[in-house]
Amino acid sequence: MTLTIDITGMPAERCVFAPSPLAELTSMLHVLAEPAHHPAVQAWAAATLAGLRPALADRLLEAEFLWRSSRADFLVPGRPRPTLTAELDAVDAIPDETYVASALVMTCGSPRLTAGALGRDPSRDLGRDLDRALELAQARGPRQAAFAERLITDPAAVRAAVRDLLEECADAFFLDAWRQVEHQLAADARHKADLFARHGMRAALAAVSPAITLTTDAGGERIRLDKLQDNATSAVSGPAGSSGDGITFIPSVYGRPHLLTVHAPGWRPVVQYPVAERHQDWHQGRPTPIDLVRLRLDAFAHPVRQRLCRTLARGPHTTGELAEAWHLTAPEVSRHLAVLKKAGLLQTTRRGRYVRHHLDITATAALGVDLLAALLR
Repeated sequence: MTLTIDITGMPAERCVFAPSPLAELTSMLHVLAEPAHHPAVQAWAAATLAGLRPALADRLLEAEFLWRSSRADFLVPGRPRPTLTAELDAVDAIPDETYVASALVMTCGSPRLTAGALGRDPSRDLGRDLDRALELAQARGPRQAAFAERLITDPAAVRAAVRDLLEECADAFFLDAWRQVEHQLAADARHKADLFARHGMRAALAAVSPAITLTTDAGGERIRLDKLQDNATSAVSGPAGSSGDGITFIPSVYGRPHLLTVHAPGWRPVVQYPVAERHQDWHQGRPTPIDLVRLRLDAFAHPVRQRLCRTLARGPHTTGELAEAWHLTAPEVSRHLAVLKKAGLLQTTRRGRYVRHHLDITATAALGVDLLAALLR
């Protein structure tokens, strides 16, 4: 499963590497809503939550749907500005229908609601679409339902309230934290931009994340992100200056370990990536590809292979020994061992005419961490 971004024919100047104050602020808000996702900054999250005024903490709960599970697209700028105020001004310039559609996707969890559904497409039944959005929000809880209803009935008031909330967060904790990471993020963005200018997209992507690759074939050039989703977008879909015209990469400290992407139709593709860790984190080295994680889970799912692994975890065994221990035929054992070996969970050694198999304990122990990393990527 992958997310692909078509960059065929994209001019080099339309690839941007830049830090974003708004993206980093909303990364921090996500950390405060889901601190368990971010072990490296849990101490910061605990201290920040403890220091929030009760009124601000309550207001954050009212709007947390915009950044808790993912983030509304307008909170991850396609064209970053140097200041939070400038980026919030750019958000204010977004049409109401676009803003509301993006916010409702986060609030009610429906990817089907688009700006077209909110009045741009006359063939759509607007009332039915909004009723459906409210129904989905109600299923998520009373706070989601109340927020969605206010968003639909009075978008100007909600937009002003969200901006005011973000500005209050800036004063309460963001500006201090931003000053500590701003230079690191700017340096990282400059480094990636230099790699892109000198060595091309492939080298820049390799430095951004091992989970991002560039594929080139007869169909053109595409960026592939190893994520648990099947989606595609284009960085060259519109005329110059339109939302699909180019791609933006935003470094993040507080976004780690997530590899966040904006890929909805009508939005410029954005990838917010974690900068290199300065200290030990829960997942080291190259990320394990999602296909390999799935292959290993499937390998362990079969009850016969579970029994074989129980024996192999205790020491090396031959195929005949395993067949004897579990009352199976040698060909049956061989078939199951082949599945485990293909998944990279089995190691073999030969002694004379005997081939002995044993479970790769390191790969097996890492499976839980690999799975969690794939889910959060």
